[in-house]
Amino acid sequence: MAKEVLINVKNLSVAFRSGGVTTTAVKGVSFTINKGETVALVGESGSGKSVSALSILRLLPYPAASHPTGQIFLDGKDILSAPESALKRIRGGRVSIIFQEPMTSLNPLHTIERQVGETLMLHRGLKGPAARKRVLELLTKVGIPEPEKRLDAFPHQLSGGQRQRVMIAMALANEPDLLIADEPTTALDVTIQAQILELLRNLQREMGMAMLLITHDLGIVRRMAERVYVMQNGEIVEEQPTEALFAAPKHPYTRHLIAAEPRGEPPRFDASAPVVAETQDLKVWFPIKRGLLQRTVDHVKAVDGLSVKIYAGQTVGVVGESGSGKTTLGLAMLRLISSSGPIVYMGKRIDGLSSREMRPFRRDMQVVFQDPYGSLSPRLSIFEIIEEGLLIQKPEWTSEQRREQAARALQDVGLDPKALDRYPHEFSGGQRQRIAIARAMALEPKFIVLDEPTSALDMSVQAQIVDLLRELQAKRNLAYVFISHDLRVVRALCNYVIVMRNGRAVEEGPADEIFTAPKAEYTKALLAAAFDLKVAHRAAVSG
Repeated sequence: MAKEVLINVKNLSVAFRSGGVTTTAVKGVSFTINKGETVALVGESGSGKSVSALSILRLLPYPAASHPTGQIFLDGKDILSAPESALKRIRGGRVSIIFQEPMTSLNPLHTIERQVGETLMLHRGLKGPAARKRVLELLTKVGIPEPEKRLDAFPHQLSGGQRQRVMIAMALANEPDLLIADEPTTALDVTIQAQILELLRNLQREMGMAMLLITHDLGIVRRMAERVYVMQNGEIVEEQPTEALFAAPKHPYTRHLIAAEPRGEPPRFDASAPVVAETQDLKVWFPIKRGLLQRTVDHVKAVDGLSVKIYAGQTVGVVGESGSGKTTLGLAMLRLISSSGPIVYMGKRIDGLSSREMRPFRRDMQVVFQDPYGSLSPRLSIFEIIEEGLLIQKPEWTSEQRREQAARALQDVGLDPKALDRYPHEFSGGQRQRIAIARAMALEPKFIVLDEPTSALDMSVQAQIVDLLRELQAKRNLAYVFISHDLRVVRALCNYVIVMRNGRAVEEGPADEIFTAPKAEYTKALLAAAFDLKVAHRAAVSG
């Protein structure tokens, strides 16, 4: 029996006008969503996925955005021509949306009760005790622990996973017919991601709603969606049932996406190679101060007694959930935050050195950060961004020498040296991350801390960055500390893995052993979440 169509998008185009120039972001897109069905819209950043979805609720920045062609029908009624009064009933009532980053989607000045209750008041007129009762029901349904204690909390007082659960509670408050989930798990750890997806699946079954899943992670699509639409450059290039799409993709772009998961193995390193960096019983404790005199009553033990050894040509992966101490460990090894315990670089202790004494070491020790959008100054050209380190570490060089070195660094990361005078906003996310790597490589370092350098990128771009890092490592015999919660990338890049939890190493060893025969229950939980997207070891994680 044919399913009843809920959403019917016909020949939709979306154009943006800025500075007298019109850009068409979506070109004649058509797709349907049946009642109770999960449909995935996949493609790389800039393909038009989110713009198409936002058009369903008319949430684009009108009048800068327009629809030259197209119709969007909800139960046979055109949304694009609907009056504002009808849209108010649809938004949050019949169609709800969950955005990618809950911290920016939730109002930091309002309590959780007020934010979830707002949609109940607008659509159902619920206030006071009735609204509070419904908010508690919703928070319980989405798995918020001790919901009574969370009603007066503000978003910054919740973890990333809890914030996303609050967003889901808001979206489901009025039991919508369609839930649009726009990259709902990208910013979350693998175990939290698995829990959120399981929650969405259970709620969908319970409520009988349809879901439009927007993502670039095909692992999620494979497990969640019944049908898939693939978008490229604003157009739908393929549509198939999920199993058929993965078994026999028809379009070359679909085949490219499916093959884009980081693959291969890390370069082999010589076990007799020199030790580049090591720590012994490293600790980073942050004091908790209370009272009028701000006395220290306890400590947050971000890193609590870790010993790490990294050889030339080796990549040590540091994995674990948010708050486990991964980034703190990397920053401490670079002497960017205070710590206690020996830190040795190329045989010399550096933990007691002053800022001035550390300066000669800075050239050899570099860092690449997670966010390629936030780590590059928008006011500086690419040459100026790369030149900054050279000005400090190579003061004797002429401007021409610095420019030649910057050009070589860009070439090494696969970018055209002619781009030196352009600015960050002119580049894609993957290109910006290449620029961030070029900035680090320009100083010809021996030791690099890579802090989640691929988590903000599409899977195909992730694969390119992993290949680039492997190539640079083999060419320059670099030592990497690779910090990540994405175990698929870790498996492709790391020789040795340290699994962190609450500031301590719960397990460590050669990458092959960790991935094939993990010993710790927590490691098993991470692997189950990363590769099966099941909450198989939830008790181990929460315990």
